[in-house]
Amino acid sequence: MANRFILNETAYHGFGAINSIVPEIKTRGFKNILVASDASLVKFGVTQKVTSLLDEAGIKYELFTDIKPNPTIENVLAGVEAAKKIHADAIIAIGGGSSMDTAKAVGIIMTNPQHADVRSLEGAVADTKPCLPILAVPTTAGTAAEVTINYVITDVQNKRKFVCVDPHDIPVVAFVDPDMMSSMPKSLTAFTGMDALTHAIEGYITRGAWELSDMFHIKAIEIISHNLRGAVNNEAKGREQMALGQYVAGMGFSNVGLGIDHAMAHTLSAYYNVPHGKACAMLLPIAMEFNAEYTGTKYRDIAIAMGVEGVEKMSQEEYRAAAINAVKKLSEDVGIPHVCEEIQEADLDNLASDALKDACYPGNPREATHDQVRELFSKLLKK
Repeated sequence: MANRFILNETAYHGFGAINSIVPEIKTRGFKNILVASDASLVKFGVTQKVTSLLDEAGIKYELFTDIKPNPTIENVLAGVEAAKKIHADAIIAIGGGSSMDTAKAVGIIMTNPQHADVRSLEGAVADTKPCLPILAVPTTAGTAAEVTINYVITDVQNKRKFVCVDPHDIPVVAFVDPDMMSSMPKSLTAFTGMDALTHAIEGYITRGAWELSDMFHIKAIEIISHNLRGAVNNEAKGREQMALGQYVAGMGFSNVGLGIDHAMAHTLSAYYNVPHGKACAMLLPIAMEFNAEYTGTKYRDIAIAMGVEGVEKMSQEEYRAAAINAVKKLSEDVGIPHVCEEIQEADLDNLASDALKDACYPGNPREATHDQVRELFSKLLKK
């Protein structure tokens, strides 16, 4: 069977990457642009780093800011109306996963009105046309939404998040500029960075992994594990390397899938609005311990990539433990909590049921029962 791989048409990396946005707009002939960015980024002047370039070049745009963390169906519908109002022919998404995911859903619905209910976009959709062209400017170093074919929307009414997988939603151009990420506070840098590490590790051990995706994931694990601490301390090199590392991880997992960590994290966010990166980070060691016996020699590679010494002399049990402990140490160093304050014991059965229905779960290397997933969630409870 052939393996498909989808990436951006074009991507710019490094400090100053956003300076290429005006030439790209002019080359592509976009005239009516919807800029999708959340209100906090506008408030703190991050969005203006891009819109000021548009203003100087005399490029017309409409700013849309009705986007919240873990974006909802309602956010998407509001974005569709905003895009229709200006007859948008392109979208510039400025932000983290929330802005990117909203832009993807809006872009798809604009060219595929049969999915205007939003819910019908769940899973792997096969009947769509390419979405409105999206120019993506990430402001967090974690989600890699600028290079993926996935997006996640929250169904508030039904208390769940659903994953949409569509090769027609990937941004045509990504501008991965570390300067756009420099205003992230320590906690957000840590959460999104551990989300990126989760992408790389889950992508490396997922059922769909193969040589090309493995190449991206093992390099991403190395870059992230060696630079996240520096990024959390707002060091320029750490920021730049994390911007690259999370993108490299996205190049891989977008094409092969994830696993139980993300399935459980989506569920935590749907129930309690826990930030996605925080949920992934808390669950990563737990998921790694659960999957360890079903990963062959891959934890050996992970331990080496994370800088563990003496791995070549370790037994399988030892190098698996070493990989997990390296993740735990990194989590501790960047301030990831061990418990989820929001989780309620009374919800454990429902959480487990919903996690097993998540689109990310089938990629997990190990099958899980309801009781096993319930037990994994219980590890986040206050003791």
